[in-house]
Amino acid sequence: MRVTSVLRRLVGIAELFVEEVQFLVNGDLSVGVRPRWRLPRCGQCGQRAPGYDRKPLRSWLHLPFGRTRVVLRYAPRRVACRQCGIRVEQMPWAEHGSRFSRPFEELVAYLAQISDQTKVTQLVGIAWSTVGSIVQRVIAQRLDPARFEGLRHIGIDEFSYRKRHHYITTVVDHDRRRVIWAGQGRSADALTPFFEALGARRCRKIRLVTIDMAGGYIKAVRERLPQATIVFDRFHVERLVLDALDKVRRSMVRELEGQEEAKTVKNTRFLLLKNPWNLSPLQETKLADVARDHRRLYRAYLLKECFAEALDEPDPLEAAAALKRWIQWAVRSRLKPFVRAARTVRKHLYGIIAYLETHLTNATVEGLNTKLRMVARRAYGFHSPSALISMLFLVSGGIELNPPLPTQS
Repeated sequence: MRVTSVLRRLVGIAELFVEEVQFLVNGDLSVGVRPRWRLPRCGQCGQRAPGYDRKPLRSWLHLPFGRTRVVLRYAPRRVACRQCGIRVEQMPWAEHGSRFSRPFEELVAYLAQISDQTKVTQLVGIAWSTVGSIVQRVIAQRLDPARFEGLRHIGIDEFSYRKRHHYITTVVDHDRRRVIWAGQGRSADALTPFFEALGARRCRKIRLVTIDMAGGYIKAVRERLPQATIVFDRFHVERLVLDALDKVRRSMVRELEGQEEAKTVKNTRFLLLKNPWNLSPLQETKLADVARDHRRLYRAYLLKECFAEALDEPDPLEAAAALKRWIQWAVRSRLKPFVRAARTVRKHLYGIIAYLETHLTNATVEGLNTKLRMVARRAYGFHSPSALISMLFLVSGGIELNPPLPTQS
């Protein structure tokens, strides 16, 4: 078997011929290649087109052989495309405008899924910024253009990627459990590009939207998806009541400052937030002491528990009635944090009742955001939202990579 045939098999790209092989001064293995097709193709649209002239010799970094770097070399032709004009021809081994082979970029993207960019640069021997460029290019090629089709239930949430209020908004398909869109900001305007990409026809097919109680998201959904039911995430709803309980506790600590009881009340924070069935015998005793000595704090605790019981009620009608009774009790409780929480619950009661009917939450969105936080921590932060969005699609966008890894026989 000829050396060129062996190299063609080792390179592993079907649509090329190996013409020559030589070792360069720096130790790289230079493989002279050319496309198998005779008539060149436009690098932009892929249509066959007549040749125009030839460019100087170019190099594409390919997968290494052990510790030896492999460089594919070819002098590309320019073509006179009827649609695109004068363009460089298409290469069967690389994307248009890239200086790396497709298998090499696939491997880099796969490594970026499971490791940080610094480790990737050490493994494959490219610049740190180049890893991000390759990831963005792979996402542009692999992101499913049909991800907006068949949407029925979506979740919207924000993610803080830098200090001083730098956010991206993520949209998740609940049915397929994957990120379908992400953009910078967290206002109503931040969702405008998503709705424009979705189009009026597909917008009309969306039935449920899970969000927190952010005013910008509510406004955007009401304007663009008037037929959709807004479902408020249970975690954010319960967070209102838990924060109200903690505010009552902290106000009592301030009132009791300098007294022995201040320390006792201060140490009840996690006791009061805990579910009753998870309390230890010692914690049950402490809770009984709170009920005896601090009636106001215990009333706040009972309000928290009654609210949770209303959300756990299996019958939506009974749950809605229990919520309305809770609102009346909280308003008359003479506990200012709970009065404010009750007014917020009353204002958003429609979305809370929708949760009682559907039991759909933003848990999928929050889970994917946790993945994103892991990626951001792994990279020690992102300065560019576009780089973070590319990584978000890479790890949570349903993209399946097929890296050229060894397989068992």
